Amino acid sequence: MSEVKLAAETRTEFGKGAARRIRRDSKVPGVLYGHGEAPLHLTLPGHDLLLALRTPNVLLSLDIDGKNELAIPKSVQRDPIKGFLEHVDLLLVKRGEKVNVEIYVHTEGELAPGGNLLEHVLNALPVEAEATHIPESVTVSVEGLTAGDSILAKDIPLPSGTKLDVEGDTVVLQVLAAQAEEAVEGEGEGEEVAEA
Repeated sequence: MSEVKLAAETRTEFGKGAARRIRRDSKVPGVLYGHGEAPLHLTLPGHDLLLALRTPNVLLSLDIDGKNELAIPKSVQRDPIKGFLEHVDLLLVKRGEKVNVEIYVHTEGELAPGGNLLEHVLNALPVEAEATHIPESVTVSVEGLTAGDSILAKDIPLPSGTKLDVEGDTVVLQVLAAQAEEAVEGEGEGEEVAEA
């Protein structure tokens, strides 16, 4: 788990106009909340935040006016066309605290021959982990699986200190048999064309 340091400033201006001015300065408006404290409105460096968010479940060490706080991203809003960051919600965390997050499920290996298809029922697995030791992802082997096989949440090896936040019998991956399109027999036969 990587920890990224960012300098943040508290902000006192709110609304669309203020948010546009912040974005024009290559910064991102955000809110830090959690632990029963009043939400803290922040301005974050746009480029550095964008780079940090490339790591799933990144731990952010924020320097807010000389005070250090740890946070994880909870909600990120991007411009749908240009992709730049519009707003970010951050969850305040403490060292040693357990948090609920989702980690990506990656697969490795080849399915058994025969044109089988692998379906990701869950792309991300809900887990509970220590805030400073959140795994980025888990890797699951699908080597040799055939149609009808599935991998349940309880079958996925998790790093130490991480536990499932979903029922163990939840299907995460399943193998489906490829379905070939069959021509419908008798199509067009026996149809009479009515004459006018």
